Amino acid sequence: MNNTANSGRRVLVVGLGISGAATALRLHRAGWTPVVIEKAPTRRSGGYFVGLFGAGKPAARRLGLLDRMADRAPRNGVNFDIDRAGNRRRGLSFLDLPGRPWLMLRGDVEQAAFSALPPDVDVRYSTVPTRIEQDADGVDVTLTNTVDGTAVTERFDLVVGADGLRSTVRSLVFGPHERYLHRLNYMIAAFELPGSLSDLAPGDGAVLVEPDRSLWIFPFADHDPTALISYRTDDVDAEFTEPPATRVRRAFGPQPLGRTLTEVVNALEAADEALFDSVEQVRMDTWHRGRVVLVGDSAWCVTLYAGMGVSAGLAGADLLGTVLERHPDDLARALSEWERRLRPYMEFYQLNGIQQRTFFTPATRPQILLRKVITRLRQWPLPARLLQQMQVNSKASRMKEADIARA
Repeated sequence: MNNTANSGRRVLVVGLGISGAATALRLHRAGWTPVVIEKAPTRRSGGYFVGLFGAGKPAARRLGLLDRMADRAPRNGVNFDIDRAGNRRRGLSFLDLPGRPWLMLRGDVEQAAFSALPPDVDVRYSTVPTRIEQDADGVDVTLTNTVDGTAVTERFDLVVGADGLRSTVRSLVFGPHERYLHRLNYMIAAFELPGSLSDLAPGDGAVLVEPDRSLWIFPFADHDPTALISYRTDDVDAEFTEPPATRVRRAFGPQPLGRTLTEVVNALEAADEALFDSVEQVRMDTWHRGRVVLVGDSAWCVTLYAGMGVSAGLAGADLLGTVLERHPDDLARALSEWERRLRPYMEFYQLNGIQQRTFFTPATRPQILLRKVITRLRQWPLPARLLQQMQVNSKASRMKEADIARA
Protein backbone atom coordinates (compact mmCIF):
# COMPACT_ATOMS: atom_id res chain seq x y z
CA MET A 1 0.00 0.00 0.00
CA ASN A 2 1.44 3.37 -1.01
CA ASN A 3 1.66 6.26 1.41
CA THR A 4 -0.83 9.02 0.76
CA ALA A 5 0.31 12.63 0.83
CA ASN A 6 -0.04 14.00 4.35
CA SER A 7 -3.32 15.87 4.73
CA GLY A 8 -2.33 17.76 7.86
CA ARG A 9 -4.96 15.93 9.91
CA ARG A 10 -3.63 14.87 13.30
CA VAL A 11 -4.76 11.75 15.11
CA LEU A 12 -3.88 10.89 18.70
CA VAL A 13 -3.56 7.14 19.25
CA VAL A 14 -3.61 6.19 22.92
CA GLY A 15 -1.86 2.86 23.52
CA LEU A 16 1.10 1.23 21.78
CA GLY A 17 -0.20 -2.32 21.86
CA ILE A 18 -1.26 -4.26 18.79
CA SER A 19 -4.40 -2.24 18.08
CA GLY A 20 -2.68 1.10 18.70
CA ALA A 21 0.40 0.45 16.59
CA ALA A 22 -1.68 -1.04 13.77
CA THR A 23 -4.06 1.94 13.84
CA ALA A 24 -1.19 4.45 13.74
CA LEU A 25 0.38 2.56 10.83
CA ARG A 26 -2.85 2.34 8.85
CA LEU A 27 -3.88 5.96 9.40
CA HIS A 28 -0.41 7.19 8.50
CA ARG A 29 -0.79 5.39 5.18
CA ALA A 30 -4.19 7.03 4.79
CA GLY A 31 -2.57 10.44 5.03
CA TRP A 32 -3.02 11.25 8.71
CA THR A 33 -0.29 12.42 11.10
CA PRO A 34 -0.33 10.09 14.11
CA VAL A 35 0.89 10.90 17.60
CA VAL A 36 1.09 7.76 19.72
CA ILE A 37 1.21 7.89 23.52
CA GLU A 38 1.92 4.96 25.82
CA LYS A 39 1.52 4.81 29.58
CA ALA A 40 4.44 2.41 30.04
CA PRO A 41 8.02 3.76 30.03
CA THR A 42 9.07 1.40 27.24
CA ARG A 43 7.50 -0.87 24.66
CA ARG A 44 6.60 -4.30 25.94
CA SER A 45 8.09 -7.50 24.50
CA GLY A 46 7.51 -11.22 24.88
CA GLY A 47 4.09 -12.02 26.21
CA TYR A 48 1.63 -14.86 26.22
CA PHE A 49 0.26 -17.21 23.60
CA VAL A 50 -2.04 -15.83 20.89
CA GLY A 51 -3.66 -17.12 17.73
CA LEU A 52 -3.85 -15.21 14.44
CA PHE A 53 -6.98 -16.26 12.57
CA GLY A 54 -8.19 -15.55 9.05
CA ALA A 55 -9.94 -12.39 10.20
CA GLY A 56 -6.54 -11.01 11.13
CA LYS A 57 -4.29 -12.45 8.42
CA PRO A 58 -5.56 -10.43 5.44
CA ALA A 59 -5.55 -7.28 7.57
CA ALA A 60 -1.97 -8.05 8.64
CA ARG A 61 -1.01 -8.60 4.99
CA ARG A 62 -2.48 -5.27 3.90
CA LEU A 63 -0.73 -3.55 6.80
CA GLY A 64 2.58 -5.08 5.74
CA LEU A 65 2.88 -7.16 8.92
CA LEU A 66 2.27 -10.72 7.81
CA ASP A 67 5.76 -11.18 6.34
CA ARG A 68 7.22 -9.91 9.62
CA MET A 69 5.61 -12.77 11.56
CA ALA A 70 5.65 -16.55 11.39
CA ASP A 71 3.53 -19.44 12.58
CA ARG A 72 5.32 -20.90 15.63
CA ALA A 73 3.13 -24.03 15.80
CA PRO A 74 5.32 -27.09 16.50
CA ARG A 75 5.63 -29.46 13.58
CA ASN A 76 5.94 -32.43 15.89
CA GLY A 77 4.81 -33.05 19.42
CA VAL A 78 1.66 -34.25 21.14
CA ASN A 79 -0.96 -32.48 23.20
CA PHE A 80 -1.82 -34.36 26.38
CA ASP A 81 -4.60 -34.28 28.90
CA ILE A 82 -2.87 -34.62 32.27
CA ASP A 83 -3.79 -34.79 35.93
CA ARG A 84 -1.99 -33.96 39.16
CA ALA A 85 -0.81 -37.54 39.64
CA GLY A 86 1.16 -37.39 36.39
CA ASN A 87 -1.20 -39.52 34.32
CA ARG A 88 -1.63 -38.45 30.72
CA ARG A 89 -3.37 -39.36 27.48
CA ARG A 90 -3.72 -37.68 24.11
CA GLY A 91 -6.04 -34.71 24.37
CA LEU A 92 -7.45 -31.66 22.64
CA SER A 93 -5.41 -28.58 21.80
CA PHE A 94 -6.10 -24.99 20.81
CA LEU A 95 -5.91 -26.06 17.17
CA ASP A 96 -9.00 -28.21 17.72
CA LEU A 97 -11.10 -25.06 17.98
CA PRO A 98 -12.83 -23.75 14.81
CA GLY A 99 -10.53 -21.81 12.50
CA ARG A 100 -7.00 -22.27 11.21
CA PRO A 101 -4.82 -19.93 13.27
CA TRP A 102 -1.14 -19.24 13.33
CA LEU A 103 0.26 -19.77 16.80
CA MET A 104 2.63 -17.12 18.17
CA LEU A 105 3.45 -14.83 21.06
CA ARG A 106 1.69 -11.55 21.59
CA GLY A 107 5.09 -9.86 21.40
CA ASP A 108 5.57 -11.21 17.87
CA VAL A 109 2.62 -9.18 16.64
CA GLU A 110 3.52 -6.11 18.70
CA GLN A 111 7.06 -6.15 17.36
CA ALA A 112 5.86 -6.55 13.78
CA ALA A 113 3.47 -3.61 14.09
CA PHE A 114 5.97 -1.39 15.87
CA SER A 115 8.81 -2.11 13.45
CA ALA A 116 6.51 -1.24 10.52
CA LEU A 117 5.81 2.26 11.87
CA PRO A 118 7.50 4.94 9.76
CA PRO A 119 10.31 6.80 11.57
CA ASP A 120 8.40 10.09 11.47
CA VAL A 121 5.59 8.77 13.71
CA ASP A 122 5.76 10.61 17.04
CA VAL A 123 5.78 8.05 19.89
CA ARG A 124 5.76 9.32 23.48
CA TYR A 125 6.21 6.99 26.43
CA SER A 126 5.16 7.56 30.06
CA THR A 127 2.32 9.71 28.77
CA VAL A 128 -1.42 9.54 29.44
CA PRO A 129 -4.47 11.64 28.53
CA THR A 130 -5.95 13.40 31.55
CA ARG A 131 -8.57 15.57 29.83
CA ILE A 132 -10.40 15.22 26.53
CA GLU A 133 -12.71 17.96 25.29
CA GLN A 134 -14.08 18.10 21.78
CA ASP A 135 -16.10 20.40 19.55
CA ALA A 136 -17.30 20.20 15.97
CA ASP A 137 -13.86 20.97 14.56
CA GLY A 138 -11.43 19.05 16.76
CA VAL A 139 -10.40 17.55 20.08
CA ASP A 140 -8.31 19.21 22.78
CA VAL A 141 -6.37 16.64 24.80
CA THR A 142 -4.26 17.27 27.87
CA LEU A 143 -1.27 14.93 27.78
CA THR A 144 0.45 14.33 31.11
CA ASN A 145 3.91 12.84 31.65
CA THR A 146 3.65 10.21 34.39
CA VAL A 147 7.29 10.69 35.44
CA ASP A 148 7.56 14.42 36.07
CA GLY A 149 3.89 15.43 35.99
CA THR A 150 4.30 17.99 33.22
CA ALA A 151 1.26 18.49 31.02
CA VAL A 152 0.57 19.99 27.62
CA THR A 153 -2.70 20.44 25.75
CA GLU A 154 -2.73 19.69 22.04
CA ARG A 155 -5.41 19.70 19.39
CA PHE A 156 -6.26 16.75 17.18
CA ASP A 157 -8.75 15.96 14.46
CA LEU A 158 -9.37 12.45 15.81
CA VAL A 159 -8.60 10.53 19.01
CA VAL A 160 -8.31 6.73 18.98
CA GLY A 161 -8.50 4.91 22.30
CA ALA A 162 -6.52 1.69 21.94
CA ASP A 163 -5.57 1.51 25.60
CA GLY A 164 -7.05 -1.81 26.61
CA LEU A 165 -9.69 -3.26 28.89
CA ARG A 166 -9.58 -0.41 31.42
CA SER A 167 -9.25 2.32 28.83
CA THR A 168 -8.54 5.84 30.08
CA VAL A 169 -9.99 7.27 26.87
CA ARG A 170 -13.21 5.35 27.42
CA SER A 171 -13.54 6.55 31.01
CA LEU A 172 -12.88 10.19 30.06
CA VAL A 173 -15.27 10.30 27.11
CA PHE A 174 -17.88 7.56 27.60
CA GLY A 175 -18.07 7.16 31.37
CA PRO A 176 -16.83 4.95 34.22
CA HIS A 177 -15.57 1.40 33.72
CA GLU A 178 -18.41 -0.08 35.74
CA ARG A 179 -20.84 0.95 33.02
CA TYR A 180 -19.14 -1.16 30.35
CA LEU A 181 -17.15 -3.95 32.01
CA HIS A 182 -18.97 -7.26 32.46
CA ARG A 183 -17.23 -9.72 34.72
CA LEU A 184 -17.38 -13.42 33.98
CA ASN A 185 -16.07 -14.29 37.48
CA TYR A 186 -12.93 -15.98 36.19
CA MET A 187 -9.26 -15.11 36.60
CA ILE A 188 -6.39 -15.81 34.23
CA ALA A 189 -2.63 -15.86 34.54
CA ALA A 190 -0.67 -16.00 31.28
CA PHE A 191 3.12 -15.97 31.01
CA GLU A 192 6.19 -17.49 29.41
CA LEU A 193 7.82 -20.53 30.97
CA PRO A 194 11.61 -20.65 31.34
CA GLY A 195 11.81 -23.95 29.48
CA SER A 196 10.05 -27.27 28.95
CA LEU A 197 8.44 -28.88 31.98
CA SER A 198 9.81 -32.07 33.50
CA ASP A 199 6.98 -34.27 32.24
CA LEU A 200 6.82 -32.83 28.71
CA ALA A 201 9.18 -33.08 25.78
CA PRO A 202 9.93 -29.97 23.71
CA GLY A 203 7.00 -29.43 21.35
CA ASP A 204 4.51 -31.17 23.61
CA GLY A 205 1.53 -29.35 25.06
CA ALA A 206 -0.70 -30.22 27.97
CA VAL A 207 -4.06 -29.43 29.49
CA LEU A 208 -5.09 -30.08 33.07
CA VAL A 209 -8.80 -29.51 33.66
CA GLU A 210 -10.76 -29.77 36.87
CA PRO A 211 -14.15 -28.23 37.64
CA ASP A 212 -13.78 -24.44 37.44
CA ARG A 213 -9.98 -24.45 37.06
CA SER A 214 -7.49 -25.38 34.39
CA LEU A 215 -3.88 -25.19 33.22
CA TRP A 216 -2.86 -24.99 29.57
CA ILE A 217 0.69 -25.39 28.29
CA PHE A 218 1.14 -24.02 24.77
CA PRO A 219 4.21 -25.34 22.93
CA PHE A 220 6.08 -23.61 20.12
CA ALA A 221 8.44 -24.83 17.43
CA ASP A 222 11.21 -22.34 18.23
CA HIS A 223 10.46 -20.82 21.63
CA ASP A 224 9.92 -21.81 25.24
CA PRO A 225 6.29 -22.72 25.99
CA THR A 226 3.78 -20.42 27.62
CA ALA A 227 1.21 -21.18 30.31
CA LEU A 228 -2.40 -20.14 30.79
CA ILE A 229 -3.99 -20.66 34.19
CA SER A 230 -7.73 -20.08 34.47
CA TYR A 231 -10.05 -20.44 37.43
CA ARG A 232 -13.42 -19.31 38.71
CA THR A 233 -13.72 -16.95 41.67
CA ASP A 234 -16.62 -15.64 43.73
CA ASP A 235 -14.72 -12.47 44.67
CA VAL A 236 -12.77 -10.88 41.83
CA ASP A 237 -11.57 -7.95 43.92
CA ALA A 238 -10.03 -10.26 46.53
CA GLU A 239 -7.86 -11.85 43.84
CA PHE A 240 -5.81 -8.65 43.60
CA THR A 241 -5.03 -8.45 47.32
CA GLU A 242 -2.18 -10.99 47.20
CA PRO A 243 0.55 -11.98 44.73
CA PRO A 244 -0.72 -13.96 41.72
CA ALA A 245 1.10 -17.17 42.67
CA THR A 246 -0.48 -17.05 46.13
CA ARG A 247 -3.96 -16.71 44.68
CA VAL A 248 -3.34 -19.51 42.16
CA ARG A 249 -2.14 -21.87 44.90
CA ARG A 250 -5.27 -21.02 46.86
CA ALA A 251 -7.51 -21.59 43.84
CA PHE A 252 -6.00 -25.03 43.15
CA GLY A 253 -5.82 -26.06 46.80
CA PRO A 254 -6.04 -27.49 49.30
CA GLN A 255 -4.88 -30.79 47.75
CA PRO A 256 -1.22 -31.09 46.63
CA LEU A 257 -0.55 -29.45 43.27
CA GLY A 258 1.51 -32.26 41.78
CA ARG A 259 4.74 -31.82 39.87
CA THR A 260 3.51 -30.03 36.73
CA LEU A 261 1.31 -27.51 38.54
CA THR A 262 4.05 -26.90 41.10
CA GLU A 263 6.58 -26.14 38.37
CA VAL A 264 4.17 -23.79 36.61
CA VAL A 265 3.17 -21.89 39.75
CA ASN A 266 6.82 -21.55 40.76
CA ALA A 267 7.53 -20.15 37.30
CA LEU A 268 4.69 -17.67 37.72
CA GLU A 269 6.18 -16.56 41.03
CA ALA A 270 9.56 -15.97 39.40
CA ALA A 271 8.29 -14.46 36.14
CA ASP A 272 9.50 -10.95 35.27
CA GLU A 273 6.32 -10.32 33.30
CA ALA A 274 2.92 -11.99 33.59
CA LEU A 275 -0.66 -11.15 32.81
CA PHE A 276 -2.82 -11.69 35.90
CA ASP A 277 -6.29 -10.28 35.50
CA SER A 278 -10.01 -10.87 35.74
CA VAL A 279 -11.87 -12.11 32.69
CA GLU A 280 -14.18 -9.31 31.56
CA GLN A 281 -15.87 -8.24 28.37
CA VAL A 282 -16.47 -4.66 27.24
CA ARG A 283 -20.02 -4.15 26.00
CA MET A 284 -20.99 -0.80 24.54
CA ASP A 285 -23.88 0.50 22.44
CA THR A 286 -21.45 2.59 20.40
CA TRP A 287 -17.67 2.66 20.01
CA HIS A 288 -17.43 6.25 18.84
CA ARG A 289 -18.57 9.60 20.12
CA GLY A 290 -17.95 12.66 18.01
CA ARG A 291 -14.26 12.66 17.10
CA VAL A 292 -13.27 9.95 19.58
CA VAL A 293 -13.31 6.26 18.67
CA LEU A 294 -12.31 3.12 20.57
CA VAL A 295 -10.46 0.22 18.95
CA GLY A 296 -9.52 -3.23 20.23
CA ASP A 297 -10.05 -4.34 23.83
CA SER A 298 -11.07 -0.85 24.92
CA ALA A 299 -14.14 -1.18 22.68
CA TRP A 300 -15.07 -4.87 22.51
CA CYS A 301 -12.75 -7.05 24.61
CA VAL A 302 -13.74 -10.61 23.67
CA THR A 303 -11.53 -12.33 26.33
CA LEU A 304 -8.70 -14.81 25.87
CA TYR A 305 -11.30 -17.58 25.73
CA ALA A 306 -12.39 -16.33 22.30
CA GLY A 307 -8.82 -16.32 20.98
CA MET A 308 -9.72 -13.46 18.63
CA GLY A 309 -8.22 -10.43 20.37
CA VAL A 310 -5.25 -10.01 18.03
CA SER A 311 -7.20 -10.73 14.86
CA ALA A 312 -10.02 -8.38 15.86
CA GLY A 313 -7.57 -5.60 16.73
CA LEU A 314 -5.80 -5.82 13.38
CA ALA A 315 -9.06 -6.05 11.44
CA GLY A 316 -10.50 -3.06 13.29
CA ALA A 317 -7.42 -0.91 12.61
CA ASP A 318 -7.30 -1.90 8.96
CA LEU A 319 -10.98 -1.19 8.38
CA LEU A 320 -10.77 2.16 10.18
CA GLY A 321 -8.18 3.37 7.69
CA THR A 322 -10.28 2.10 4.80
CA VAL A 323 -13.45 3.97 5.78
CA LEU A 324 -11.52 7.16 6.53
CA GLU A 325 -10.04 7.00 3.03
CA ARG A 326 -13.48 6.35 1.60
CA HIS A 327 -15.07 9.32 3.39
CA PRO A 328 -12.22 11.79 3.92
CA ASP A 329 -14.52 14.76 4.51
CA ASP A 330 -17.24 13.03 6.54
CA LEU A 331 -15.82 11.66 9.79
CA ALA A 332 -19.22 10.85 11.27
CA ARG A 333 -20.19 8.76 8.24
CA ALA A 334 -16.82 6.99 8.23
CA LEU A 335 -17.02 5.99 11.89
CA SER A 336 -20.64 4.89 11.56
CA GLU A 337 -19.80 2.68 8.58
CA TRP A 338 -16.76 1.27 10.39
CA GLU A 339 -18.85 0.28 13.38
CA ARG A 340 -21.68 -1.12 11.28
CA ARG A 341 -19.26 -3.40 9.44
CA LEU A 342 -17.42 -4.57 12.55
CA ARG A 343 -20.15 -5.00 15.14
CA PRO A 344 -21.69 -8.30 13.95
CA TYR A 345 -18.27 -9.95 14.11
CA MET A 346 -17.29 -8.54 17.49
CA GLU A 347 -20.61 -9.49 19.04
CA PHE A 348 -20.21 -13.01 17.70
CA TYR A 349 -16.66 -13.25 19.04
CA GLN A 350 -17.90 -12.17 22.46
CA LEU A 351 -20.62 -14.80 22.44
CA ASN A 352 -18.15 -17.38 21.21
CA GLY A 353 -15.75 -16.42 24.00
CA ILE A 354 -18.42 -17.19 26.59
CA GLN A 355 -19.20 -20.49 24.89
CA GLN A 356 -15.53 -21.47 24.63
CA ARG A 357 -14.97 -20.81 28.30
CA THR A 358 -16.23 -24.35 28.87
CA PHE A 359 -13.51 -25.60 26.50
CA PHE A 360 -10.77 -23.77 28.37
CA THR A 361 -12.15 -24.12 31.89
CA PRO A 362 -15.01 -26.62 32.23
CA ALA A 363 -17.29 -25.84 35.14
CA THR A 364 -18.62 -29.33 35.80
CA ARG A 365 -17.54 -32.95 35.57
CA PRO A 366 -20.05 -33.65 32.74
CA GLN A 367 -18.34 -30.91 30.70
CA ILE A 368 -14.98 -32.56 31.40
CA LEU A 369 -16.43 -35.92 30.38
CA LEU A 370 -17.63 -34.41 27.10
CA ARG A 371 -14.06 -33.30 26.36
CA LYS A 372 -12.89 -36.87 26.88
CA VAL A 373 -15.59 -38.25 24.59
CA ILE A 374 -14.66 -35.83 21.81
CA THR A 375 -10.99 -36.69 22.25
CA ARG A 376 -11.70 -40.38 21.85
CA LEU A 377 -13.94 -39.87 18.82
CA ARG A 378 -11.07 -38.01 17.13
CA GLN A 379 -8.95 -41.14 17.37
CA TRP A 380 -11.29 -43.01 14.98
CA PRO A 381 -11.04 -42.11 11.26
CA LEU A 382 -14.74 -41.74 10.41
CA PRO A 383 -15.83 -39.76 13.50
CA ALA A 384 -12.67 -37.66 13.17
CA ARG A 385 -13.53 -36.74 9.57
CA LEU A 386 -17.12 -35.93 10.51
CA LEU A 387 -16.04 -33.73 13.42
CA GLN A 388 -13.52 -31.95 11.22
CA GLN A 389 -16.11 -31.31 8.52
CA MET A 390 -18.58 -29.99 11.07
CA GLN A 391 -15.91 -27.69 12.41
CA VAL A 392 -14.92 -26.34 8.98
CA ASN A 393 -18.56 -25.66 8.09
CA SER A 394 -19.46 -24.13 11.45
CA LYS A 395 -20.47 -20.50 11.84
CA ALA A 396 -17.61 -20.03 14.30
CA SER A 397 -15.09 -21.08 11.67
CA ARG A 398 -16.65 -18.84 9.01
CA MET A 399 -16.71 -15.80 11.30
CA LYS A 400 -13.14 -16.33 12.51
CA GLU A 401 -11.78 -16.80 9.01
CA ALA A 402 -13.73 -14.03 7.25
CA ASP A 403 -11.85 -11.06 5.81
CA ILE A 404 -14.00 -8.43 7.55
CA ALA A 405 -12.92 -5.56 5.33
CA ARG A 406 -13.92 -7.50 2.21
CA ALA A 407 -16.99 -9.29 3.58
